[in-house]
Amino acid sequence: MHDLGAGFGYLLKGQRWMARHGRHYGFGLIPGLITLVLYVAALVALALWGQDFVSWATPFADDWSSPWQGLFRGFLTAVLFVLALLLSVLTFTAVTLLIGQPFYETLSEKVDRDVSPDGTAPESGLPLWRELWISARDSLRILVRAVLWGVLLFALGFVPFIGQTVIPVIGFFVTGFFLTEELTAVALQRRGVDLRSRLTLLRSRKTLIWGFGTPLGLSFLVPFVAVFLMPGAVAGATMMARDLLGEETEGESAEGEGESSSTTL
Repeated sequence: MHDLGAGFGYLLKGQRWMARHGRHYGFGLIPGLITLVLYVAALVALALWGQDFVSWATPFADDWSSPWQGLFRGFLTAVLFVLALLLSVLTFTAVTLLIGQPFYETLSEKVDRDVSPDGTAPESGLPLWRELWISARDSLRILVRAVLWGVLLFALGFVPFIGQTVIPVIGFFVTGFFLTEELTAVALQRRGVDLRSRLTLLRSRKTLIWGFGTPLGLSFLVPFVAVFLMPGAVAGATMMARDLLGEETEGESAEGEGESSSTTL
């Protein structure tokens, strides 16, 4: 339970850190806004033409009598839209991080320097194109895992009682885990920690990860909230990555230096 509270604490610390360094906040919103526009456009298109797509994909139902044809295709359309919403939540962070990689990388370094006792931050030493390639490749691998979990949980959602009680709770914890993996990847990748090692590291402190990622995932269900929380989430995930690796952190510096530290950025 201590780790659960600590994970939530890092989420709050990240938002407070971002609030104290407000001149970077507006720029940090740009990647999230771009991603939001793309996702909203895709969901609107699905809402407008989803039924046409379902009709095209189910020609065997053309000769069905009313009302069975309408009920069947209406159900499939609803399933398609709900699945799209679930995938949007699971992939929003990965796409935003990919679009905003240069900024979030810089932001993560600034957080590291601010909370590090010696004021330094690990650097990958890789060119930007290489970092983008690694980030995109790892995000795709995580996306495949998230999709498999999403499909499984969606199917289990039709199981009576369990599907309406236990499965949604499991879904939020799974979403929280994958969100946290994507966010901590910014700091861990800079330290040369590959995807397999990152997953092993996160699984060793699952309650810490859930404490951070699950509330964040729930907040992301509220329209537009993800855009405004993303910069602070990256900051908090950087602090948590230091904890996962056992790196010393100047807690008092992170919590109380305020404007004096912002002038160095």
